[in-house]
Amino acid sequence: MPYSGRMLAPAHRIHYTRGEYLALEASSNVKHEYLDGQIYAMAGGTPEHAALTATVIGLLFPQLRDGQCRVHDADLRVRVRETGLATYPDVTVVCGPRQRDPDDEQAVTNPTLIVEVLSRSTEEYDRGDKFAHYKRIASLREYVLVSHRERSVEVWARTGDGEWSCSVSRDGEAAKLTSIGARLDVRELYGAADEPTG
Repeated sequence: MPYSGRMLAPAHRIHYTRGEYLALEASSNVKHEYLDGQIYAMAGGTPEHAALTATVIGLLFPQLRDGQCRVHDADLRVRVRETGLATYPDVTVVCGPRQRDPDDEQAVTNPTLIVEVLSRSTEEYDRGDKFAHYKRIASLREYVLVSHRERSVEVWARTGDGEWSCSVSRDGEAAKLTSIGARLDVRELYGAADEPTG
């Protein structure tokens, strides 16, 4: 199997067409990733993962509401046309009109910023193979990783020469998301996602 992490093993079949994948997604209550003719079921996340994802969206929404960028949850399918990967990022921001995949009207191809909330089972994939796919998206300006182990937010930004630079913001700091004119206050992010006590 080419991936570790959130995706589970594909069904016992050698190759699926994109049409078969899209038909499955249209009728399934479980999300799947698709690459190189293989369909991978995506495992569900933890309550902590869900809370962090929801909080990222909640913090970004008011900052983007009056501009040209829109924040989307994990129901939005993103297609990496250069590699064929179809996937569901935890959070996707698209600036300007959404560009639809000509072969899949439910998938967009022009994210400006993608956020993945890490977990023990997905961190290697999100940092490695998945990031390698995302780097091939011409419109993508920033890739944000929200840690599951500590209060930190990692922002990978595409530089003018096409390389990627990383900055890490920790508790008491704010991660600047230059591509969308927004920020994520690390203390606010993790504090709002914490489970209430008492």
